[in-house]
Amino acid sequence: MPVDSPVVPVALTVNGKPERLEVDPRTTLLDALRDRLHLSGTKKGCGLGQCGACTVLVDGRRVVSCLTLAVMNDGASVTTIEGLGTPDALHPMQAAFVACDAFQCGYCTPGQILSAVALIDEGHAGSDEEIREHMSGNLCRCGAYANIVEAIRTVAGQEG
Repeated sequence: MPVDSPVVPVALTVNGKPERLEVDPRTTLLDALRDRLHLSGTKKGCGLGQCGACTVLVDGRRVVSCLTLAVMNDGASVTTIEGLGTPDALHPMQAAFVACDAFQCGYCTPGQILSAVALIDEGHAGSDEEIREHMSGNLCRCGAYANIVEAIRTVAGQEG
């Protein structure tokens, strides 16, 4: 007979809003965001931390949410694509992705955008090569890499 796992309380600030959840201790941050908080912008890709589709910001740092447990982030501030901008007021990186045509199917785009925002905050937008290196954890099956680099360069130039 299987034993039910205990639930564990987790407090997060998600996109500026306090959230309290009770989760199975094995629940990933990705599943908590998508299944419990209904934030479907964070994509479930490979489930192995290799594609970057599930990238979110945790306390301002890039995290592949499929590889971190919700309980490990108790007390943290999480930003998903839904918290970055609004349809009427896009974040500069979102606007640059649109202007530079930096997406095709769009599946990887939320993770790409959040990683790109962090990359600039980390100071890793000095050259195209540096951008490519620091974005290497985010894969795009459609091959929009040149346009993604252009979008990042555009925003980095606006902030520099």
